[in-house]
Amino acid sequence: MSAFLRHLIAAATLAMALPASASSCPTLLNHSFPRLQNNVPQSLCQYQGKVLMVVNTASFCGYTGQYETLESVYDKYKARGLVVVGFPSNDFGNQEPGGEKEIADFCRTTYGIQFPMMAKTAIAPPKTHPFYKQLIAKAGAAPQWNFHKYLIDRSGTRVASFDTRTKPDDEALLAQLERWLAEK
Repeated sequence: MSAFLRHLIAAATLAMALPASASSCPTLLNHSFPRLQNNVPQSLCQYQGKVLMVVNTASFCGYTGQYETLESVYDKYKARGLVVVGFPSNDFGNQEPGGEKEIADFCRTTYGIQFPMMAKTAIAPPKTHPFYKQLIAKAGAAPQWNFHKYLIDRSGTRVASFDTRTKPDDEALLAQLERWLAEK
């Protein structure tokens, strides 16, 4: 087999293994993060066509109990297309000082978290991650504390923002979630 043919086969195999191409991925989702549990890069493009609830989290916050409700909402709606994605951050009150393994163990053993969790991410200025900069720009609201929630519609273009005090099972939040889940 020629080197050219081997190259073509390798390229085709790689293309089949990759998630949706960057060109078909909505700009907002075209970001990758290391997964909290194993540091393997995860592209948000894999969630195209889903409704996302993006939450900045912290293990030692007065709102940490929201993990339980986040998991409950995720469990209730995941079959309809919801993906909750957690982004631990130490930006507000230094309430997430641990390393990735410590955070992952805490989430799993204390709250039984099954939804995807990414590695610690900068949420607040001056080091705000570009994904969060885009969320803030689209929603017109920046997180002021831990457990700020953003909903992203299936197209990856519309964003709704819910502050820290809004519980994951809040009536208004769930109404918006239901509307976007109903859209195909």
